[in-house]
Amino acid sequence: MSGIQGSPFRVVLLAATISTLLAISSFSADSITLRKEAEAGDAQAQFNLGFMYAEGHGVSQDSAEAVKWFRKAAEQGHAKSQYCLGVAYTKGMDVPQDYGEAAKWYRKAAEQGNPKAQSLLGNAHLFGQGVPQDYAEAVIWLGKAAEQGLTNAQYNLGIAYADGQGVPQDSVQSYFWFSLAASRSSGEDRKKFSDARDRAAKKLTPENLMEGQRMTREWEKSHPRK
Repeated sequence: MSGIQGSPFRVVLLAATISTLLAISSFSADSITLRKEAEAGDAQAQFNLGFMYAEGHGVSQDSAEAVKWFRKAAEQGHAKSQYCLGVAYTKGMDVPQDYGEAAKWYRKAAEQGNPKAQSLLGNAHLFGQGVPQDYAEAVIWLGKAAEQGLTNAQYNLGIAYADGQGVPQDSVQSYFWFSLAASRSSGEDRKKFSDARDRAAKKLTPENLMEGQRMTREWEKSHPRK
């Protein structure tokens, strides 16, 4: 699966989403107050403080401090922090690079429904990084993330169906997942996913192409964009 879509560290860990920024600002507009809340053991405050250090929002950027606070929150079961800690271990960010430790934290977050963690846990099983290589297990986690609309997971699931790895080979399913990934992405990813969809379409009969397009429309109806 050489075409598997990865997630660059800066994008995975440090990309500021609107929801996260709102969470930080609504929790506390004052980093001193936020620190007090974090030191008192509040997991959400610990995550918010870690994010602030990761991004340099209101404090000097400090990845070691970010990892420290993510760990405190992760150990309390905070899913986003578990995901971020997994990324830190994947990339060796102020911790030794350890794929097994990364997979452990991805799994904890994935089991709580975090789609990015589900996708990265799926990738870990695809490549045997920190866990046994297991295509069937990979597809389970990629499928969970794909159902939540994560385009990287949808693309990777399309490859799995195209190659018949972890699932029976199915060109219609492959087209379907590529199509969804293309429809909800932008920039270079949109071109990459669209090209994959178009290549898959050429392998389908007209009837199968219509079925894949129908599946795409139905999925879009049942999964409105937020």
